[in-house]
Amino acid sequence: MKWHQTDPYAVYKALNTDSEEGLSKEEAARRLHIHGPNRLMEEKSTPWPILFMEQFKDFMVMILLVATFVSGLLGEYIDALVIMGIVLVNALLGFFQERKAERSLHALKELSAPEVTVLRNGKWQSIPSADAVPGDIVQLENGDRISADIRLIETMRLAIEESSLTGESVAAEKYEGLLHDEKAPLADQHNMAFAGTLVTRGRGRGIVVGTGMKTEMGKIAHLLQTTETVMTPLQRRLAQLGKVLIIGAILLTILVVVLGILQGQPTYEMFLAGVSLAVAAIPEGLPAIVTVALALGVQRMIRYKAIVRRLPAVETLGCASIICSDKTGTLTKNDMTVTEVWTWSEHVALDGVGLTGSFTNNGVPTKGSRDIQDVLYYGLICNNAELKRTTEEDRKSNITTVQQYTLSGEPTESALVLAAARGGWFYEDVSRSVTRIDELPFDSTRKRMTVVMKQKDGKKFVVTKGAPDVLISRCTTIQVNGHVKPLTKEMKQKWERSVSQFASQALRTIAVAVRPLPEGNHEAADVESNMTLIGLEAMMDPPRPDVKDAIHECREAGIKTVMITGDHVETARAVAKSLNMLPDHGKVMTGQQLDQLSTEDFKREVGKTYVFARVTPEHKLKIVKSMQSNGHVVAMTGDGVNDAPALKAADIGVAMGKTGTDVAKEAAALVLADDHFSTIKAAIEEGRNIYDNIRKFIRYMLASNVGEILVMLFALLLGLPLPLVAIQILWINLVTDGLPAMALGVDRAESDVMKRAPRHPNEGIFARGLGTKVITRGLLIGLATLAAFVITLYGSGGLPDLTKAQTVAFTTLVVAQLIHVFDCRSEYSVFHRNPFGNRTLVFAVLLSFIMMLAVIYVPFLQPIFYTTALSLNEWFLIIGLAAIPTVALSWSGLRRKQ
Repeated sequence: MKWHQTDPYAVYKALNTDSEEGLSKEEAARRLHIHGPNRLMEEKSTPWPILFMEQFKDFMVMILLVATFVSGLLGEYIDALVIMGIVLVNALLGFFQERKAERSLHALKELSAPEVTVLRNGKWQSIPSADAVPGDIVQLENGDRISADIRLIETMRLAIEESSLTGESVAAEKYEGLLHDEKAPLADQHNMAFAGTLVTRGRGRGIVVGTGMKTEMGKIAHLLQTTETVMTPLQRRLAQLGKVLIIGAILLTILVVVLGILQGQPTYEMFLAGVSLAVAAIPEGLPAIVTVALALGVQRMIRYKAIVRRLPAVETLGCASIICSDKTGTLTKNDMTVTEVWTWSEHVALDGVGLTGSFTNNGVPTKGSRDIQDVLYYGLICNNAELKRTTEEDRKSNITTVQQYTLSGEPTESALVLAAARGGWFYEDVSRSVTRIDELPFDSTRKRMTVVMKQKDGKKFVVTKGAPDVLISRCTTIQVNGHVKPLTKEMKQKWERSVSQFASQALRTIAVAVRPLPEGNHEAADVESNMTLIGLEAMMDPPRPDVKDAIHECREAGIKTVMITGDHVETARAVAKSLNMLPDHGKVMTGQQLDQLSTEDFKREVGKTYVFARVTPEHKLKIVKSMQSNGHVVAMTGDGVNDAPALKAADIGVAMGKTGTDVAKEAAALVLADDHFSTIKAAIEEGRNIYDNIRKFIRYMLASNVGEILVMLFALLLGLPLPLVAIQILWINLVTDGLPAMALGVDRAESDVMKRAPRHPNEGIFARGLGTKVITRGLLIGLATLAAFVITLYGSGGLPDLTKAQTVAFTTLVVAQLIHVFDCRSEYSVFHRNPFGNRTLVFAVLLSFIMMLAVIYVPFLQPIFYTTALSLNEWFLIIGLAAIPTVALSWSGLRRKQ
């Protein structure tokens, strides 16, 4: 049933509840058996041993295990142990990631209240919230956590904080009146209270209409259970790459072995060389490099106040093409603030935050006229919020510089109190001269609050604050420069224009009026009549100061920012315009409009829309999935329970660390510790750099591996002896694929990283010329190595020295790869970046070079690696040939860039 459209009598009847007695104990037990406990259901979790074993099902992992076995057969126990370590680390990372992934449901359960007050057998009693059933009559008080969905039947100044569910930054005013809009969004269902929300003011009574998974919170839990975590673009690319590389390496290795045997090479020797080539060609270091690159990115992100919960998340941000951002608490501060004060004589703005803000009139600092001060003063005393300075010294100090204070109360009233403090008014100070003797409280019908104040001399006066249209109808005079004047028709029109202008800027306005109170008893209607209208205070949840620049930088990087909020459409539109995220051609769409579109129509419209307002959790999920189906990589930011399903479904979910709910944090892959939207920009830059570094590693590794295979293949095709023996191939694999490759993972971003458009999610790992660079560098490295081998073997004119030639080939191959690693630092050429910019890489190359010298010149290592000492002339040959692949191709690349 549409409970918000159903009157209380019909609700009692539909749920078969006695309005005076409530449910009987027996009936409640029967319903509990039918509907189940009032708690969120969870799917059965996979036992941890099975979950751990599932981490070894990956194709790449299986190949690595085979490589471990082969390395063991060859006696390369160090290689075998290293590969096993890599496999185990990756399995552990995947295991812990999956163990954490579903904790969002536990966090949802913690939002439930432990107890609820219900009417049973005619008596009010507290019961565990899990025992509440449909039809229970419940009582709500200030501070209560609501445990079920409730149709309200009686309210008294009831306000409920629903931001985690609806995105509204202001507590929702509740009343029991009937609603007629069948499709009214949750934020507009003023006669309903929802599980997981919090009563912030007043009290109420209602009938439970939904428990457990049948609540709005239960719907979110169901979405979380049924929404699959998206595989990241990097994971997809690497999975494909691993298969291609392994198949290619095996085919080439078989070709080399078969050719060698056909040419009369010893079968055992060729088998050994072939297996060594396979071990060298299979990039077993790739998972380790990816893990290291991501882990280092995580460490850097911590410095930016971002906590990464899933390693691939950082890289995924690097290819994000759309950021879907919640408004409240993400783009804005989630802190209602008075931004302007209007009177008949002056209009001033409030700049700054906290108590450090100042007043300006057209940008000129001012303390404000008497009328401005009166608006602030009366807004303070007609108020129930509290602002306390923390120490006696603070009370005596200049209040405009006080930083430490505590502010408590309803958000709108708190904003008025803080604005008054900026003007020099604290209630603890003014209470020495005036005392409140009566109050007519605010409610959603009256739309105003009135207090009766008594001065020290015994005189009384009345202050009323409320909706501008309500107060002007109760006023007959206005205050201009401290003087009372009649409220004329022209003045009413001026008032209406000002209110309308504030409304167009999505500012919420509160009017303030006063009147002296003659002696004697007065009825409420008399007290709130013939008043003097002083002015307006306009407020909003202001944008975060760093967001505008961050959105601009994201736009320069080709990333579109879209606002998705449960707030009112005009508020969302105004905030979007103030942040320059809504272009002239950009569309604004509401949840109701979204529901009227077909799936195909919405997929077309979503690309033109920059603001989605008045949306539900289901809408947010639909928006994210539609964008993904259009080929976008979507980053979703949010802080509320209502954001959790979309956070989980997005390519990367980003939760706010300070204001975010536990549910949002558990569903997200990245948590911003400082809640700054600008941190997302820094994360995107880091993500792009991580992907670049992984590409650098792949470029380096594959070009090196291609060179190793081709030198063997060419030698066999030419009928030459083997240029490398098995132990040398494995040593090259250890020396050149180890430290230098790892050092590429810590390389800093290139200067243009945030000037590029985001890469397409379907872009192959070899896109943008990477495949060409791998083939050309690998080919030249192989040819240079073969040339060094042939020249040394046959160039001396004497008897061929195979050991000497193999040593020269071995050294040329290593040196060529160590030079090539510097070329891999840039997309353009080795000359594009300072070669000493990555000190870790320089150190790694030096260490690898020293290790290579050791196997050439240390006597006891020479027979193990089949090497011999080299002369100075041989070194000139080696360095000259080894430099050709990098220098020649980098020079041509530099010229093309210029």
